[in-house]
Amino acid sequence: MSLEEYKGVFIFAQQVDNELSGIALELLGKAKSLAEDLDEKKVTAVLLGSDVKGLVDKLAEYGADRVIVVDDPELKDYRTEPYTHALASVIKEFKPEILLVGATAIGRDLGPRVSSRVHTGLTADCTQLDIGDFPLEPVEGREQKHKQLLMTRPAFGGNTIATIACPDFRPQMATVRPGVMQKIEPIKGAKAEVVDYNPGFEKNDCYTEIVKIVKETSAVEDIQAAKILVSGGRGVGSPENFKLLEDLAEVLNGTVSCSRAVVDSGWKPKDMQVGQTGKTVRPQLYFAIGISGAIQHVAGMEESDIIIAINKDENAPIFDVADYGIVGDLNKVVPALTKRLKEELAAKN
Repeated sequence: MSLEEYKGVFIFAQQVDNELSGIALELLGKAKSLAEDLDEKKVTAVLLGSDVKGLVDKLAEYGADRVIVVDDPELKDYRTEPYTHALASVIKEFKPEILLVGATAIGRDLGPRVSSRVHTGLTADCTQLDIGDFPLEPVEGREQKHKQLLMTRPAFGGNTIATIACPDFRPQMATVRPGVMQKIEPIKGAKAEVVDYNPGFEKNDCYTEIVKIVKETSAVEDIQAAKILVSGGRGVGSPENFKLLEDLAEVLNGTVSCSRAVVDSGWKPKDMQVGQTGKTVRPQLYFAIGISGAIQHVAGMEESDIIIAINKDENAPIFDVADYGIVGDLNKVVPALTKRLKEELAAKN
């Protein structure tokens, strides 16, 4: 493999029902940053689907300089084999140095299959991406390679953080968790170069047939979309005590979330979990109530604009990342805070 042939930062622009997934726009934002570090001029989005050209302008507004479109009826709905064939063919034809894929249900199925087909590595569920030297520190007798993609992800159940590189194969591939990277501010009216490419599709034994699509709606609010999160940990004490957090969230027009300990205890569903093994969030205001502040939880919320911690343990690690901290019994502090906010809001109205 001639590594010099591989150039540019590509992202897989996931779409479902001809609507771009948020992770595609987040990946474009990170791709722009990585491209700058590599002195690359273009970021390329790979768009697969049927009748999807109408999505090109939105990709351009969020940072795509070029969009490779594979448009075919076989790609109307996601199926493993045709999508794998399409993306692997794009890689073989255009030879990207880096390819980023969202760690969604689709991306987690597609990414490993594509990496295997083009004979390269894949780092899954990344929470941080950088360009740097590998090995990170010089090792006697081993060449230190420069401008490598350093892919950071939680390992061993979230108990440690690993930085991984793929120095000997291309493309360098990573799946990235939704909510980790930030979109750029859209550039209204931006246009991208459009490249139509279709490798052709020949059905084989791996082509599945979709008999029926059933769309399930969740009763749980999307915590990644919330501007205000009121999050509770094991220190809340019981599932019934989450009523205190729900009352506070209602006053603030916010959403309730929780830590892994709460999910493991069966108090709240997994969709509400913040942290390395849950969801990464960036709200404008984050309340950490009865949460000790283990590194696994902090990694999922430390980019919040303002963090307010309420905990009876003054030495709890959560206070190290909080902008404001209250040491006290949450059973007294939270109702008092809720009452005061109600009074303030009523006075304004």
